[in-house]
Amino acid sequence: MSSLAELVGPLDESVPGPLYQQLERKMRDAITRKKLTPGDALPAERDLAEQFAVSRITVRKALDALVEEGLLTRRHGTGTFVAAGKVEKNVAKLASFTEEMQARGRTAHSVWLHRGRGEVTPEESLILSMGPGTPVYRFHRIRYADGVPMALDYSTIPAFCLPSLEAVEKSLYDALEETGHRPVRALQRLRAVLFTDRQAELLEVAPRDAGLLIERRGFLKDGRMVEVTQSYFRGDAYDFVAELNMLG
Repeated sequence: MSSLAELVGPLDESVPGPLYQQLERKMRDAITRKKLTPGDALPAERDLAEQFAVSRITVRKALDALVEEGLLTRRHGTGTFVAAGKVEKNVAKLASFTEEMQARGRTAHSVWLHRGRGEVTPEESLILSMGPGTPVYRFHRIRYADGVPMALDYSTIPAFCLPSLEAVEKSLYDALEETGHRPVRALQRLRAVLFTDRQAELLEVAPRDAGLLIERRGFLKDGRMVEVTQSYFRGDAYDFVAELNMLG
């Protein structure tokens, strides 16, 4: 397999300007021309430094600029990859993660962190308007698109909405729709967060990286609440959009 230096071409010290900017331009051009494609893993910084005969500081400055630009992404403990491009998430539209990814031509899948049956907590009892001891299902998942971890979902669903825990396979909303309990409206609260060490590990980002927390409460037509979900989204993987209209 060709080295990255062979793929993008060597650096020319006679070209005016810092070498890191020249390396940055070459890599940007390689990504734009599809010589490097989304998901491609880059060699380690020390290997790149050897390939291009420059210091690791030069390599790091070039990579930092491309990460800031959104062309590269770093996965904590894994390495640096060509970014797949940010996903636009419409926060004014009620859709499942699977539906959103399919609409963008991406393949979604989930990894279970926890799937269990329990009883409402005192706080959930107030939120869901349910008495103490009411059974609920809890679904905790890592959500992936094209193999890249995008979000963490923590959902609580009243047990009457589903026949069993196993009813939820790929999509929670698909399972709820089959029983006639898919939410038709929702209230969402958005809040900026910094990922904890554990969240960062699961999402393959650095601890204290920025993300967005969306807290959602989903309702049926009759007003019953059937979903309480907290979703932690990677800030480097999403652009959040909403359509606004004038009143009156």
